[in-house]
Amino acid sequence: MSNAAKFSAAEVITLDAFHYLLHNPMLAEERSIVSGCPYLVVDLNKPPSDGVLISTQGTDKWRPNTIVIGVCSVPVNALAEPTQALLPFIDVIADGTTPEFLLDAALINIARQPIASTALIQVLRHSLSVSVEQALILESLTYSSLQHGAEFLRWLRPKDLKAPDKPSREDFDKAVLSKRSSNHLTVTLNRPTKHNAFSASMREGLNEALLLASTDMSIEQVTLQGAGPSFCAGGDLEEFGEARDAAIAHLTRTTRSPGRLIYTLRDKITVNLHGACIGAGIEMTAFAERVIARPDAFFALPEVGFGLVPGAGGTVSIPRRIGPHRTALLGLSGQRIDCATAVSYTHLTLPTKA
Repeated sequence: MSNAAKFSAAEVITLDAFHYLLHNPMLAEERSIVSGCPYLVVDLNKPPSDGVLISTQGTDKWRPNTIVIGVCSVPVNALAEPTQALLPFIDVIADGTTPEFLLDAALINIARQPIASTALIQVLRHSLSVSVEQALILESLTYSSLQHGAEFLRWLRPKDLKAPDKPSREDFDKAVLSKRSSNHLTVTLNRPTKHNAFSASMREGLNEALLLASTDMSIEQVTLQGAGPSFCAGGDLEEFGEARDAAIAHLTRTTRSPGRLIYTLRDKITVNLHGACIGAGIEMTAFAERVIARPDAFFALPEVGFGLVPGAGGTVSIPRRIGPHRTALLGLSGQRIDCATAVSYTHLTLPTKA
């Protein structure tokens, strides 16, 4: 089935109509998740009419409070220049190269988790226009809001998860290993039997290692890697739902953020990825300038399926590597992409054979 055929039951508007909508707040408000419009489809195949003034400058644009999906039959970079000018106001692009399974999964998630899906798009719309620190705060506040929302609680309830014991100092030391050799610090995520699921212990241990690297000027190189079959399989599901106070959870994420520290160290840190790189496993590491992925690495952002948004920096780091359109599609779909696809999207480096 073509991408266009998937939207036969949805409202599909032309670029002319979309341009008009962007300048009319009443029309924009009518296309809202609150009014029962989870997404709006814009046909990108036909360029805007002659005489339509396309301007992406100024503050007179009223973006719909719903997800805007642009559909075209050709690769997006082949679209006419007037069409290209409107792409910053499109949230997701389904062009002739978009994998069908990603788009199918995104539409399913939008239907099942409309609030989390819309929240993800709202965050991505602003992420690139503010500083990294500001964008991390925006992401965290959104995550905290959704933690007590109906969609996350609905996902959480059947799991009957028990809050884990408070991690000890020994847990910190075991979850992350640090080894220094001269001016080089190697940091290893060390929960191999759990595919390095990102726990509170791992977060604290990683923070300590990265703080050392950021304050000790004699450390000139840092390597971050994972022990076992995976680099990091994302947040530890055994700890999901543990946070009872959304405000404290927000402060913990923003003051104890490995992603922010990796961004601070981005010029001297190298991240080696393999196996599962899910959620936090790619969100925080995407802040590094140099990311080396083995061919067996695969990537996913599953949080919307839980009724959440990425909470380890993914709405900040990933759009800065692959752009907001692809980030939105990955986040909405929750599906895995393989290493070759990720390399085609971004600046990941495949290691050469010895």
